[in-house]
Amino acid sequence: MERGRDQIRQRRWGNNSARGTDEIASVLRKCWYRLRLSVRDPSRVPTWDAIVLTAASPEQAELYDWHLRRAKRLGRIASSTIILAVPDPDGARIGSGAATLHAIYALARHILQFEPMPPEVIEDKKENVSYVANRWSDADISSLSTVNFMFKRHILLLHAGGDSKRVPWANPMGKVFLPLPYLTADNPDGPVPLLFDHILAISSSARQAFKDEGGIFIMTGDVLPCFDASTMILPDNSGCIITVPITLDVAANHGVVVASNEGTIGDNYSLCYVENLLQKPTLEVLKKGNAILPDGRTLLDTGIIAAKGKAWAELVKIACSSSQTMILAFFRRQMCEMSLYEELVSAWVPAKHEWLRSRPLGEKLISALGKQRMFSFCAFELSFLHFGTSSEVLDHLGGHNSALVARRHLCSMSETTSCDIAASAVILSSKIAPGVCIGEDCLVYNSTLSGRVLIGSQSIVVGLDITCKKKQAEVDNSFLFALPDRHCLWEIPLIGSLGKIVVYCGLHDNPKVSVENGGTFGGKPWKKVLHCLHIQENDLWSSVGNQEKCLWNAKLFPILSLSDMLNISMWLTCSTTPNCENILSLWRSSHRSSLEDLHRLIDFSLLCNQSSNHQADLATEIARACLTYGLLGRNLSQLCEEILQKGTSGKEICKEFLAICPVRQDQTHGILPQSRAYQMQVDLLRACGDDSNSCILEQKVLTAVATETASAVNYGVEGDSSGFQQIRSLPEQRMNPKSNFHPKRAHIELPVRVDFVGGWSDTPPWSLERQGCVLNMAINLEDSLPIGTVIETTKSLGVLIMDDCEKQIFIEDVLSISAPFDKDDQFRLVKAALLVTGIVHHEILSNSGLKIQTWARVPRGSGLGTSSILAAAVVKGLLHLIEGDESNENVAKTVLVLEQVMGTGGGWQDQIGGLYPGIKCTYSFPVQPLRLQVIPLVASPELVLELEQRLVVVFTGKVRLANQVLQKVVTRYLRHDNLLIESIKRLATLAKLGRETLMNGDIDELGDIMLEAWQLHQELDPFCSNKLVDRLFAFAEAYCCGYKLVGAGGGGFALLLAKDAVYAQNLKQALKEFSDPDVKSHHIVTDEYNTQVQMEVCAVAPVEGSQSCIAGEQCYFHNKINILAASAIPSVLYVMSVSLMPLQSATVG
Repeated sequence: MERGRDQIRQRRWGNNSARGTDEIASVLRKCWYRLRLSVRDPSRVPTWDAIVLTAASPEQAELYDWHLRRAKRLGRIASSTIILAVPDPDGARIGSGAATLHAIYALARHILQFEPMPPEVIEDKKENVSYVANRWSDADISSLSTVNFMFKRHILLLHAGGDSKRVPWANPMGKVFLPLPYLTADNPDGPVPLLFDHILAISSSARQAFKDEGGIFIMTGDVLPCFDASTMILPDNSGCIITVPITLDVAANHGVVVASNEGTIGDNYSLCYVENLLQKPTLEVLKKGNAILPDGRTLLDTGIIAAKGKAWAELVKIACSSSQTMILAFFRRQMCEMSLYEELVSAWVPAKHEWLRSRPLGEKLISALGKQRMFSFCAFELSFLHFGTSSEVLDHLGGHNSALVARRHLCSMSETTSCDIAASAVILSSKIAPGVCIGEDCLVYNSTLSGRVLIGSQSIVVGLDITCKKKQAEVDNSFLFALPDRHCLWEIPLIGSLGKIVVYCGLHDNPKVSVENGGTFGGKPWKKVLHCLHIQENDLWSSVGNQEKCLWNAKLFPILSLSDMLNISMWLTCSTTPNCENILSLWRSSHRSSLEDLHRLIDFSLLCNQSSNHQADLATEIARACLTYGLLGRNLSQLCEEILQKGTSGKEICKEFLAICPVRQDQTHGILPQSRAYQMQVDLLRACGDDSNSCILEQKVLTAVATETASAVNYGVEGDSSGFQQIRSLPEQRMNPKSNFHPKRAHIELPVRVDFVGGWSDTPPWSLERQGCVLNMAINLEDSLPIGTVIETTKSLGVLIMDDCEKQIFIEDVLSISAPFDKDDQFRLVKAALLVTGIVHHEILSNSGLKIQTWARVPRGSGLGTSSILAAAVVKGLLHLIEGDESNENVAKTVLVLEQVMGTGGGWQDQIGGLYPGIKCTYSFPVQPLRLQVIPLVASPELVLELEQRLVVVFTGKVRLANQVLQKVVTRYLRHDNLLIESIKRLATLAKLGRETLMNGDIDELGDIMLEAWQLHQELDPFCSNKLVDRLFAFAEAYCCGYKLVGAGGGGFALLLAKDAVYAQNLKQALKEFSDPDVKSHHIVTDEYNTQVQMEVCAVAPVEGSQSCIAGEQCYFHNKINILAASAIPSVLYVMSVSLMPLQSATVG
């Protein structure tokens, strides 16, 4: 759609306002969700082929490599992604534009040298008469095959080099790696998130925008652009710069983009040609350049640039060509720089060509790149978080973003009565001892503070290690160290034998501003500082040369003992006055360094080691406290990962913790669940490298969960610790072999269930410790109840079990049935039912036997709760025969135990879904015994009709058994994986909201709930979906307001909620066109009672292999429901609509 620029902007930008914290949090969580999926399953959610960081020096590149490896270890970069830090050549500052070309060239060279190459590149090299195996020249890099190979790759390039002059305390670590504790509460035992980690999350969404077409995505290391980058539209064969409307005062300090009068408009974006680029423009320049929008704002250059198609190909060509060496040599020789945001991008903007020709190598850039155009993709909802100054960093940790921030994370802190720490202070990865005072809105990171230390308000302290002996702190009430308000202080290790240095400045100091132009130190003008301290200019700056005198090159900071450096820092910042003459003399006689010098003196390797050891020490203290005093409320597995960064000593610490476990278990017996105590030992055994014993103990974890489940529903458990030997729900009754035979028969038929939301909150051990809530409904297939059993007594003793696949087993001695069962035992479901109902000890078997026949006319792995509902049918039938408690609630609880006995695990929602008719919302309460509350939804006829018209069910053709997922989820829960815990909490909350939504008749809102639930399911288990399911949902998205797989996912049935009745019909027709030509449609009959949900098949066709038995759960496909060929997009077995019918959920005869 082509619109005038004014029309576009008046429509969308006039009402644009700053996004709230909730929206930013939502965007970041969505991006982190995609990042985790892309790392866990890159075949489904594509990830970057390479992530490249630019660095100012080889030493800084070494530090960046460490951070990149850390990110891989933490699961933030996929194992298949190439990681590379590229320093400017020979330490020369060549600018971001030349650094971009150099990084692309360096990546190509790295791939040739260290990565497996595709056959076409190898063949191309072999054609060269001078071919030497495994040796690559510049000619190889510039070859067409190499360029074509690079052209197909997806590259993330992050500019992180250079000096962070406005954030000098971040200079040692690199500004992109400064701490940014957004969403830290989601993972309280994980490392402090860095700005880099959040950038990775945003960029992961951007990768999805490229789809399968190669390209490069360039970002800057001091900006976090909070938006859903997966929605970007990147034009083919072009460059694209990401922009956002911004006020003119902000634009004056950044780049501005002037967009074309015509473009394309979307709901939350515009896409236009770039007409001009302006750098830090004045108001007059903005007016003259037609850059001011109708609402008085302008387009901000966010620093994000994408190139794909021919634009990317030409960028690769110039980077990998022979001219690359000449370009770099020119910039080194001329001591000048090429900017990415001025020279390089200008080659794609015709209006800038005249200016560019006057720049070094401008003609070459125009010749190489000028054939393509640059677009502006304006993201209306983008929040531009710039970390350009120290005050901006604190601003982003407070104000309207404060709700995103965890103010205490991975800290070792004394009681609040021993310290004075402001509630608004952010304390990250630090040890704080008694006697420390920290003011409001401070940031303390990676530090150890003890003794009488005072940190003023709005101050930043990084890497500081002040360790004071306890006796000294108690005797001396004076402050050991005091930092005034609005100051930054950091400590860094130096190369060689220089030791460490303490560095400091004012929060608002600009190190680049000269003395003559109003530069400051500690927030005071230089002239005042020099006068108060009796310092001469020649003490700080050399009189040789014409270099401007500023904080950046002032030789202020002495290299002395820590106590002397702290005393001098208090003197220089005017926080103390005693012995000024002695301090001045000491300062003058010391060897001093400037901020400019420090970059060359930092020992980056030692900096990395100190950081790792500090994190490991903190994790050790937290884990020790958890084991010694607590109830294992921390994620010990995650803490052990950090402890093991200490190498051998870290493993010894874990062995020490392992020795504590038996004592801890004795102390917490009856309080701490045995399953959690076992899981703690499993994690510690793995940390100690003892995989064999950890695997053995894992089985005890599952057995403990089963025992705890049985106890929670008032079942007696006897037998050895390895499993259930005898489980009964009724008192053992003496068998009377002289009793007469009385024939009895039970015929049970049940529907299957479809869940809207809430699954996993019903599953032990969650449901034993926390409230659960599930919204689901019972359904029939093809006018029939698909699951059932017939159980009848026989005159001959013993038990005969038969399934619908013509398999059977006869058990002569029922007392021989015992758990645990072999996982390949096809009849373990019925055997477990015999145990948990107690019928094996009942007098009914003293003079009669049993014949048990079962069926389940449902596709294997359907996700419809087949196993649990079949178990409910068998349990209900057995309890009916012995006149036990066959109430639905008791049957549901009994099945909960049965599944633990079987070894498959499981919750209560499946059997509840089949035992109770219609749509219902079910709550569980973790009391003894476990209490279930089923609340049927009484819906209006209008709501029922709308649901019938809009709900569509599709069988995907893929099957997956839920027990394959359950063990992983249980393990994560027992470990206190907070991401999992919060996800299940949200699912339970969504179930409650879903009930309210249905009762209010807001079906569209139900669609949103289903979408969020589906996202949370993938957070719990990334493999609950697959490429086929993704394609199905992508295909159906245009028709639907909500969708999800039912059950645990991975395959089976998908539940789709169409936007309206017309969309539903169109969707079903569209799905048929992608299926077999023999598709048939069945009409839907609606009854006025609307008490039961029925599924009418809309697409069926016969294929070979329509029967299938599940081990322990007899199952086959309904005669009218057979598998279609699973090759089209989407691959669909059959499509069904929903109809509510007055059917009974069970029949007993």
